[in-house]
Amino acid sequence: MSGKLDLDPALVRRARQLARRAGKPVVDLARSHTTVSVERAVLRLAGVTGADADGIPLVNRLVDAVVADVGLGHGVALPVVEAATREGVDDLTLLAQKAAAGSVRFEVPSGRAATAARRAARRAVGAGITRIDKRRAERDRLIKRHGDPDQRPWIYLIVATGDIYEDIPQAQAAAREGADIIAVIRSTGQSLLDYVPEGATREGFAGTYATQENFRLMRAALDESSRELGRYVRLTNYASGLCMPEIATLAGLERLDMMLNDSMYGILFRDINPIRTFVDQRFSRQIHARAGIIINTGEDNYLTTADAVEAAHTVTVSQLLNEYFAHEAGLADWQLGLGHAFEINPDLPESFRLELAHALLARELFPHAPLKWMPPTKHMTGDVFRGNLLDGFFNLAGTMTGQGILLVGMMTEAVVTPWLSDRDIALQNVRYVLNAAGGLHEDFVPAPGGFIQRRANHVLGEAVDLLERIVDDTLLNAIADGTFGITKRPADRGKGLDGVARHEAGYYNPATEILEGEQ
Repeated sequence: MSGKLDLDPALVRRARQLARRAGKPVVDLARSHTTVSVERAVLRLAGVTGADADGIPLVNRLVDAVVADVGLGHGVALPVVEAATREGVDDLTLLAQKAAAGSVRFEVPSGRAATAARRAARRAVGAGITRIDKRRAERDRLIKRHGDPDQRPWIYLIVATGDIYEDIPQAQAAAREGADIIAVIRSTGQSLLDYVPEGATREGFAGTYATQENFRLMRAALDESSRELGRYVRLTNYASGLCMPEIATLAGLERLDMMLNDSMYGILFRDINPIRTFVDQRFSRQIHARAGIIINTGEDNYLTTADAVEAAHTVTVSQLLNEYFAHEAGLADWQLGLGHAFEINPDLPESFRLELAHALLARELFPHAPLKWMPPTKHMTGDVFRGNLLDGFFNLAGTMTGQGILLVGMMTEAVVTPWLSDRDIALQNVRYVLNAAGGLHEDFVPAPGGFIQRRANHVLGEAVDLLERIVDDTLLNAIADGTFGITKRPADRGKGLDGVARHEAGYYNPATEILEGEQ
């Protein structure tokens, strides 16, 4: 699908060069800092599980104890392994229990003790990464056995009751009705929790908590559906927020297939500190790369706060930045579910032609990425008949422009949490459009020099202009100035900044060493 927009190859190359220049200082920042969530993810890979009597995860208690004794800047792997050796404890979960009780102290080892601790830490964390490798191989075997969906785009549908045991039958019903990907939306506010809840949960709010046990339960249920339906059904959750690295790690351990993972979503829409977000994001994406997980980015959210026509170029800029950050972390093109959305005011003349221009621009800029095409939300009015028609136009735009992942739009968007019947009607809409026009992208070619070509080239030009300004002023300043989603987020503010530390001499992270050593 190249050449339909007659994009200037030199301008496309310039856009990517600028994205790399704008993103590199942020990568350098991420490489020289750590966070409490990165360190907790390391310990989860080393096998720390469970919670104390108050429900606080033991991995949190262990990291907090290390920080209280020696700080965060050395990393936690060496102090934890040294303490385990000194205490004669083989199980790090048991060490975490002792730390929670205040019965063990931590120190940064040196000399031969440090060398021994590095070997032991790498061995412990390596066992967790090996488990992720095995889950990835298991996915490959199941896809080979059951097969992939017959057509693209994949149909992506959300369940979110708050109760994992209610989510499961809804997810299985959706798979029977044609959904290829099930996304379990997280409970409202979980992105602001600086811990991952433990166990199966039944009382989420407008969503279900992301926990390792909930991941395990839903993955097992969808494996049953895969066997029943003769096609592999994928599972999605959210690796954004203050626990991005940990949730990414749990997703790899439990064989999730896709994760929402955007470089700026938590900054803009949850007021999480920018530095915390970029450090956490890089580690989480390294885990996703290793686990063979497809990431879904969040550019669609910009258009819920900013005008979808005026701000179209900011979506393109974010996609280019997300691509750079993803590649730097080791993700391949097939893992880049770059986001964009059908959010232009439908009352605007030529709105559908504008949507086609924006969607086709994303498709041609990222020809090997399974783009995630998001349905209308901002201009859904509660008129379910109009909403269903608008979703039909969204589905048509998706197939005309060859999108890879199509999120099912609901006619009751912004009115109620969808009923099963709402989902059934929405899936009927998708199936009709894909059956009737599934190959239309092969025939759809905009008129040379026409409206769609001109609009796409104009947006690309605006994106390059904005990237040049970001390079001159830095990405962190651009975020602080409200460049994306008209939301201003300074680098010295936001939630989670107190959980960030600069690397000190001798900092050691065995997970990063393993992941970067084999990219």
